[in-house]
Amino acid sequence: MEYIINLTPPEKDTAETLVLPVAGKKLAQGLSKLDSATSGVLSALVANGEPGEKAGSILSTHVTLDGKLRRVVLVQTGETADVASLRLAASAAAKAVIAGKATSTGVHLLLVAGKTLGIETAAAIVAQAFVFEGYRFDQFKSKKEPVATLTNVNITVSKKADQDAAQAGLQQGLAIGHGVNFTRDLGNAPGNVCTPTYLATQAQALGKAAKIKVDVLEAADMEKLGMGSFLAVAKGSIEPPKLITLEYKGGKGKPVVLVGKGITFDSGGISLKPGDSMDEMKYDMCGAATVLGVFKAVTELKLPINLVGVIATCENMPAGNAYKPGDILTSMSGQTIEVLNTDAEGRLVLCDALTYAAKYEPETIIDIATLTGACVIALGHIATGLYANDEKLAEQLLAAAGTSGDKAWRMPLWDDYQEQLKSNFADMANIGGRPGGSITAAVFLSRFVKDVNWAHLDIAGTAWKSGAAKGATGRPVPMLVEFLNQRAAKTAKKK
Repeated sequence: MEYIINLTPPEKDTAETLVLPVAGKKLAQGLSKLDSATSGVLSALVANGEPGEKAGSILSTHVTLDGKLRRVVLVQTGETADVASLRLAASAAAKAVIAGKATSTGVHLLLVAGKTLGIETAAAIVAQAFVFEGYRFDQFKSKKEPVATLTNVNITVSKKADQDAAQAGLQQGLAIGHGVNFTRDLGNAPGNVCTPTYLATQAQALGKAAKIKVDVLEAADMEKLGMGSFLAVAKGSIEPPKLITLEYKGGKGKPVVLVGKGITFDSGGISLKPGDSMDEMKYDMCGAATVLGVFKAVTELKLPINLVGVIATCENMPAGNAYKPGDILTSMSGQTIEVLNTDAEGRLVLCDALTYAAKYEPETIIDIATLTGACVIALGHIATGLYANDEKLAEQLLAAAGTSGDKAWRMPLWDDYQEQLKSNFADMANIGGRPGGSITAAVFLSRFVKDVNWAHLDIAGTAWKSGAAKGATGRPVPMLVEFLNQRAAKTAKKK
C-alpha cells in the first residue's frame, strides 16, 4: 500500500473514497465547498444526527460529485479531537475503507485533528490505523482471504508549511504499524512453526535487513554461563533453547535493554495446564515478539538511541527428564530457587536473562512477559500491568502509554510481598501463593535487578485476544516505541 501526504483540498480530491471528519454536531471546517458540491447532502446528514456523537462513529454512504457517484465515510472525531478520539475515528474509518472496493482514499481527518493535536501526531495516528487495520494472517489457509483492493492512502494537509510535519508523522505511524504487525505475525504463528529456532532465524533476518548485530547462544553456551534456571525449563522439550541478543547503536551513552519472555509453547510442564484454551499458549512468546517488533520500528525510524534486546526462548513441556515441583535450581546470579509449580516458568527463564542483561551496563532494563494469569484477573484485557523500581521510569512509561493509547496501569512493588516467596530449602520459591500472584511474580524478578533502573510489563491480558477476534494484538509495541522516541527526543534536546 502506498501512503502519500498531499495538499489536495476535499472538493478537488479525486480519490474513490473520501474520509471526512465530523466535529461534534457539525461538519468539520474546511468541508463547506465539498458540501456545496453535494448540494448540501453532507451537512444535511450531520444535522440529522449522522454519524452519531460518539467518537469513532461512522456513516458510509454515497453522494453525487461532478455527476459521478462517490463513496464518503463520515467519521465522528469529537468537537475537539484528542488523541483517544482520533485513534477511534482513524481506526473506524480505516476499517470501513479497507473493507470496501475502492483502490484509493483521501483522508481529511487532519482538518480537525491537526489543529488540536499537531500535524505530526495526527498524521502518525492515521497512518498507524491504516497499517493496523490492513493486517491479515492467512498464511496457513488453503483458501486465502480476499485481498483488500485499497492501494493508495492520501493523507491531506491544508497548508504547504504542514507537509514536513505530516511526512514525519507518516513515517512514525508506518514504522510503529510495521513493528506491531511483525509482532502479530510472530504471535499468531503456530507453535510447530514458531519454535525457539524460528525466533532466532527471524531475529537474524531482521538484523541483516536493518544492519544490526544479532547473536544466538545455544544450550552449551548457557550452561557455561550458569543459567541453571533457564535451562531447567527447557529440559522437557526436544526443541533446543536459544538466548537471542540484538544490538542497535544509534546514539551515545548506556543502552536501554529490552528483555523478552519467549516461551513458544507453554504446556505448564509437569504442573500441566487444563486443556481448555491450551492452544493459546503459543502466545506465551509475545514478550519476545514485542522485542523484535520494537526493534523493527526503531530501526525504521533510525532513533538516535542505543538499544539492546535479550530474548530467552524455549518450550515448557512435560517429559521424563522435565524439571519437577520440589526441584531446586541455581540461577546465573547464584541465587537458588525452589520450584513449587512448573507452570510458573516465565520468571525462571527471565531471571537468568535479566542477570545476563547486566553485561551491557544498561541505563534501564525493561522486561516484557505474558507472565501471570493473575494480572488478567487484576486488570482484565484493557491495561498492561506495569511494575518499576524507579519512580521516574514508571512516570515515563505511563506517559508513553497515554500518548500511544497503549494503556498501562502501575502496580505495587512493595517489599511486604517478598515474604510470600520464602522457602525452607532455597533462597526463594518460584511462587508465592494465590494472593497477589502478579505482584509476587514481579517481586521475584526484582531480586535479579537490584542495581539498575528496571520495569516489568505483564502483558498476559493484553498480548492477544480470544474468541471470535482471536489473535495477537501487537501490544505493547506502541507504548515502548513511544517511550524510546520520547527518550531520544530528550537526549537530543540536552545536546
